[in-house]
Amino acid sequence: MPRTRDENDRIRQLTKEKIRAAAMDIFIERGYHAASIDDVAKKAGISKGLMYNYYKGKEELLAEAVQHRIDEIVRVMQEASALPSPSEQLKRIVEGALDNVKLQPKVHRFYLHLQSLPEEDKVLSKYSEMLNREMADQFEVQCGMFAELGTEEPRLRSLYFSSTLHGAMLMITTYPEHYPVQEIKEQMICEYCSVPPPR
Repeated sequence: MPRTRDENDRIRQLTKEKIRAAAMDIFIERGYHAASIDDVAKKAGISKGLMYNYYKGKEELLAEAVQHRIDEIVRVMQEASALPSPSEQLKRIVEGALDNVKLQPKVHRFYLHLQSLPEEDKVLSKYSEMLNREMADQFEVQCGMFAELGTEEPRLRSLYFSSTLHGAMLMITTYPEHYPVQEIKEQMICEYCSVPPPR
């Protein structure tokens, strides 16, 4: 009995996800430039020819991976923005960011590394810029949350918050088994998610 269109779509989606996961494993293990389509196909357990039915090459895989990361950032910020108070919004950012990194520390280390690559790397710097541009856009949203919270100098406070958050994210990717994620979340929520007393 032939497969239905829905079944074909589901199989196609599952295959794409398997290829994307394999590509990320290879990018992490060997670096983007040393990775090859052969490596990715072998890791995904499919033929190279079949893989080209889904992706033109490894840059398209990288582009989709970066877009996935951007979508993840946007989703956390949208979920936060939908909450009724700035205190709850900032708490959601802390929890969403740190929980996502804890789930896939190696993947996030790849993205953190990508964000700091030099401009001389013409391929990777394009995707680094995409990530950094999205982070800058979401930073503006975050500044509004601190302003709504009634914080003195909300932009500076937001920058301080982002620096702490990104430092924690880096530490999780470096020490995934030993970093006290829950305790750090609680500390950050206590520190940033209510109006600090005037100085």
